[in-house]
Amino acid sequence: MTSKLFAVFLSLWMVAAPVPVMAQQPAANANPQQQLQQQEAAATPQAQAAAQLETARKNLERLAEVITKAKDDDNRLAELKVEIDAAAKQIIATSVAIRPRLDEIKARLAELGDPPAEGAPPEADVVAQERKRLLAERGAINALTGTAEDLSVQATKLSNGITATRRVLFSNTLLKHTDINRTMVMDAIAAISLERQTFMRTVGSWLTFAWNFKRLQLLSALFLSLCAALVLLAGTRRLFSPFIHRGVLNEEPGYITRLSVAFWSTMIPTMAAAAFATTSYFFLQVFNVLRPDIAPIVSVTLAVCVAVLFVSTLANAVLAPGQSAWRLVRVSDRGARLLAWSIFAMTVVNGLDYLASTISEVMGSPIVLTVVKSLIASIIIGLILMAMSLIKPLVAAGQTLDSQGKPWPRPVWLLFVLTGAALIMAALSGYVGLARFVATQIVMTGAILVTMYLGILTGKAVAKQNALADTVVGRYLERRFGMEQIGLDQAGLVAGLGIYALVVLLFIPLILLQWGFQIADIQAWAYRLFTEIRIGSITISITGILAGILLFAAGFVVTRWFQRWLDSNVMARSRIDPGVRNSVKTGVGYLGLALAGLIGISAAGLDLSNLALVAGALSLGVGFGLQNIVSNFVSGLILLVERPFKVGDWVVTGTTEGFVRRISVRATEIETFQRQTIMVPNSLFINASVGNWTHRNKLGRSDIPVTVGYDAAPRQVMDTLLQIANAHPLVLKNPEPQAVFSAFGEATMTFELRIYLADIVNGNGVRNDLRLAIYERFREEGLGAPFPKETLEPEVSLPQPEPEIVAARKTPDEAVEQPVVDEPVRRSGTQRRPRRVSVEAVGDKD
Repeated sequence: MTSKLFAVFLSLWMVAAPVPVMAQQPAANANPQQQLQQQEAAATPQAQAAAQLETARKNLERLAEVITKAKDDDNRLAELKVEIDAAAKQIIATSVAIRPRLDEIKARLAELGDPPAEGAPPEADVVAQERKRLLAERGAINALTGTAEDLSVQATKLSNGITATRRVLFSNTLLKHTDINRTMVMDAIAAISLERQTFMRTVGSWLTFAWNFKRLQLLSALFLSLCAALVLLAGTRRLFSPFIHRGVLNEEPGYITRLSVAFWSTMIPTMAAAAFATTSYFFLQVFNVLRPDIAPIVSVTLAVCVAVLFVSTLANAVLAPGQSAWRLVRVSDRGARLLAWSIFAMTVVNGLDYLASTISEVMGSPIVLTVVKSLIASIIIGLILMAMSLIKPLVAAGQTLDSQGKPWPRPVWLLFVLTGAALIMAALSGYVGLARFVATQIVMTGAILVTMYLGILTGKAVAKQNALADTVVGRYLERRFGMEQIGLDQAGLVAGLGIYALVVLLFIPLILLQWGFQIADIQAWAYRLFTEIRIGSITISITGILAGILLFAAGFVVTRWFQRWLDSNVMARSRIDPGVRNSVKTGVGYLGLALAGLIGISAAGLDLSNLALVAGALSLGVGFGLQNIVSNFVSGLILLVERPFKVGDWVVTGTTEGFVRRISVRATEIETFQRQTIMVPNSLFINASVGNWTHRNKLGRSDIPVTVGYDAAPRQVMDTLLQIANAHPLVLKNPEPQAVFSAFGEATMTFELRIYLADIVNGNGVRNDLRLAIYERFREEGLGAPFPKETLEPEVSLPQPEPEIVAARKTPDEAVEQPVVDEPVRRSGTQRRPRRVSVEAVGDKD
């Protein structure tokens, strides 16, 4: 890394060094004005662009030479492709940087106009000189643009050439044919003894050298590696014990518990082992303990150990040979043990094959030895697959897991047999590379896909409603932090999405690496994914969007804090009207949110001029008669932000009363008590008075009017009403019910029973119960009729009053017809006829 950085700095210095030397030679004979002009010319964007393009041209020439030398090295070609792509981006950026100056020149030339025609009066020399200078500068910029385009095309050709070369290398590696004969086998047998001696001598000399001359560094590296291992072991046991521990349960664990334990008991030990292997190799390299011929062997050995641990842990997590209650697939105990051992054997054979190939490559052994090793490994893996087809792991319905199993279904059995036979036939026919690749994908890619599937199932199960509450983690969160069901469901959703992200970000690169892609390829794709997602002419950056969201969240928090500080520390100490304080606080909140939104949009990389275009188009639409639509739209945004009511609230506006079912940016959907749906424009809620019975809570008061004659005792009536109210279980005791003597009538007295309900929406049943109880109690105690009676008005002589039915006021959820009681009253010998008397319940929520 240090040598690469040094080479880059040296090349940049060599490119930039001739510029000041060239400028200093005529400086002795030049006057200060000429020196100033030369410095200004060197500092122009065109000069800088020319220097950058020249540097890019030399860099591309160098990369082309390196590509020719590294045409057989896939890793080096991947790194070169990344460098070429970066150079192409720099070339495009250089071309884009000089476009504003070109636009300025075009605009200035348009202002100057065309040169005068023949026979026309000549123009001023100043104008002619300026036009000439601008034309020359435009030509220079066009030349630089053409050079940039040529270099960009050249970089694209080099990148495409690398891709084609790597594709050919991959195909040749897989489809390379080797003659399998007795001579090759004998040569391999002869070479293996020499390789063993060379390997023992190399390792022995390295250990002797490290112990004699690098003892302190070796011990320090081993000590730090052991410390890292202990920290990882203790940390994983302490932090993740609920996720990976299989406790002894009295009953069978649930599906989500088995899934999560299987997934995390595979992931956490594997990640800990990978971290330990990485830190160990890092410390050995930092302390210069590893030699160039030993480092590859050590790295591959650590990688093979991690891979074997991963696959064996996954097999034990899924099959659970010793704990059938935690098994994810229904197979017999004997079948689970045989399958786990078969998977472990294939993993070990495949890992040893890669380790042996690395040793042969480092020791400089003949290629036939590597071919024979891979041939033997492929044949062994094929035989293991064919042997797995003979296992009888399935358990019939109604049988226990310790019973004798049943054979595989015929398609599965055929798949095992054909795959194993294909591996053996490919290896024996000379396509050893293809057989080795297929064997590796069967073991490693299969294990990765199974783990991904477990992770996806775990995330899906955790994200289900009421799922997290039934797990150990959910019970811990509920006990430790007092989280309720809604909070646990939200936490489960976040946890499920996090597991999805972990599965994608961790296992997709592993699969790509298994299929021949290099780390440089994955890094380049990840960089494009997070910074350059192109949709037509629009470029979206995920990192920019995340940065914008974080900045907006920070601005929102700062705004809320400033609102509280301004209200409690500044305005609270002055004699400011509470209404003014609320207005100032609200205005500061809107201003802060607007600023935070602008900052977030700018950080996300969105062009604010597009918003200006949208605002202009909206203004034009308003001018053409869209005032009502825009008014409703803005009113909807205000309702969604301020939330004066929410879905489920009981609202009253004008003649409309009912429950809010949906709030959109144009209209609000209200369902009346007759189950009629009314779409109310949002502007009516902003410009008119709106009543909300359930704005902050569902606590409300209900008034029940009671009318009795003057022969009843008022205090007895009030006491009886309070007794009836207190006897009902749904009437709140705090606030306590009230009985009020509300009015005198001509022939009756009016009382009101005022009760408080915890849920005013469902209070119809309570009011009905109270009315029945009042009627029955009043009849028992002889207090009179507890409902309005009709009085009589003077009228011309009529023979006799006739009864009629008067419809009482109909409430939204009930309509009751009450009979009018005919009770003639004689005054001064004049007969009167009944008159309808309507008694309204003030504040009644019927």
